[in-house]
Amino acid sequence: MSKYISDNAKDMEFSGIRKFFNKVREVEGALSLTVGQPDFPVPPSIKEGVKRAIDENKTEYTANPGIIELREDISQYLKKFNINYSKEEICLTVGGSEALTCVFTTILNAGDKLLIPEISYPAYENCGKMRGVEVIRYPLDDEFQLDIKALEALIKEHKPKAMVLCYPSNPTGATLDISVIEELHKIIKANDMVVITDEIYSDIFYKEDYFSIAQYEDIKEKIIYVSGFSKVFSMTGFRLGYICTTKELMDAIVKVHMYMVSCAVSVVQYGTHYGFNEGLVEAKKMREEFKRRRDYVYERLINMKLDVNKPEGAFYILPSIARFNMPSEEFCERLLMEKKVAMVPGIAFGKKSDKYIRLSYAADMETLKISLDRLEEFISELDKAK
Repeated sequence: MSKYISDNAKDMEFSGIRKFFNKVREVEGALSLTVGQPDFPVPPSIKEGVKRAIDENKTEYTANPGIIELREDISQYLKKFNINYSKEEICLTVGGSEALTCVFTTILNAGDKLLIPEISYPAYENCGKMRGVEVIRYPLDDEFQLDIKALEALIKEHKPKAMVLCYPSNPTGATLDISVIEELHKIIKANDMVVITDEIYSDIFYKEDYFSIAQYEDIKEKIIYVSGFSKVFSMTGFRLGYICTTKELMDAIVKVHMYMVSCAVSVVQYGTHYGFNEGLVEAKKMREEFKRRRDYVYERLINMKLDVNKPEGAFYILPSIARFNMPSEEFCERLLMEKKVAMVPGIAFGKKSDKYIRLSYAADMETLKISLDRLEEFISELDKAK
């Protein structure tokens, strides 16, 4: 390895999700339930909005935090979740990934301690490593809720500067119960730390009521809310995310964002603003279809006698493969090579995740049916070989 590579960069790892996604290309005819890319087109209103923005020559730099009109749209949109941020407390970013990088760069110094879930999206740990922080994983219970007592003990022992929260969750599909949120609120109020709540899947939510730590006004100065439009508007390639937090924190975040990218892509900002409300109508249809697929996939996995929790958000499901006594990477490698179906090994989300595999049901029903038929056949063969 080159002597010119920094220690922080050496410590980072390639995404296990992407690593396995890339293997699919090497297997002819393979079906993929790996990446979180909705199989829906961008809402027509937003596509037309981007074209309009180009025609109107909206191609110059915008203000660093983004155009006021879209920040106002977001402010109004969040109110439906009982989350209150003014347009001055919102910054538009180049996707949720840049949002996380800006936040971590702004609040974390080398050597600071950062809490992340023991089963979590790989970017959290690696964005932490990029800053040279000490990453500490906090445990979840069997239903992927926070283990409150264990969390309290970790905070008391390590005194972390920040904690990452992700609900609805990638990869588990879990959402937080109100009883857990209330206990978490007490912990945050009693401790000197910042909570980064990643709610990129907030609009892909199947329960009636939505609960977020960002709903608590009395701890607002300790909350940084991260989200974006990649999933809700199926516009992953447009790269448009956002950060919400208090003005004091936001002023510092915008400085980092300014020198990192200047601003989010102008025509994407304007196009999203032009098509925002009609886009939300399309998003509702997409959510209803994801729920239908969720129900189908869950029933199929239960019929295969796999231990699995029913997701209440996002478009992922995380069945346990513990009964096969096989590392998740080996399980997924064999499934891909023998049955031509790709799923993500749980180890990609942390060492404690090795007994799981992640399926994305952001694929059409025909693909899901064929993939699950093949998975069922594979499992049957494993059981017979015992």
